Amino acid sequence: MVNDPTWRLPEVASFEVRSPDFDEGGALPDWARAPGAGGQNLSPELRWIGAPDATRSFVVRVFDPDAPTMSGFWHWAVYDLPATTDQLPRGAGTPTSGLLPAGAVAVANELGDEEYTGAAPPSGHGEHRYFFVVSALDVPHLDLPAGITPAVLGFQLRTHELARGMTMGTSITP
Repeated sequence: MVNDPTWRLPEVASFEVRSPDFDEGGALPDWARAPGAGGQNLSPELRWIGAPDATRSFVVRVFDPDAPTMSGFWHWAVYDLPATTDQLPRGAGTPTSGLLPAGAVAVANELGDEEYTGAAPPSGHGEHRYFFVVSALDVPHLDLPAGITPAVLGFQLRTHELARGMTMGTSITP
């Protein structure tokens, strides 16, 4: 991918991540945007295939590297997804939905919420890219303290990451 935000991470095997809700590199659905940007804060459905047999858990993260900050914007992060997980349904990022597998742990996003926050590029800022990254880990559980950030989660998982897959959607606010 052009300007891949994982370019400085350790090289690992890859597997396929897709969403039936948007095409690779295409626009995210309106409902996947933040309410202030005309959406409903619903996370898109994600499906993955081809993770290594040695996978013991998964991590899902959503990142916008184009946010007008020096650090991008984390929209969602969840870890300790069981190794049997191969998809998350639409809306799994809403805590009250009950759609995350038992034991999964959501991490606070940039707004401090342990949920998916939809796309909302600042008006006139142009198109933003949203990377939906799934990491396969060699451990069933990450022993992490409460209150960690998605960036710290990424740092902590790197020594356990067997493989990584991602898909990217876009959004623009006129």
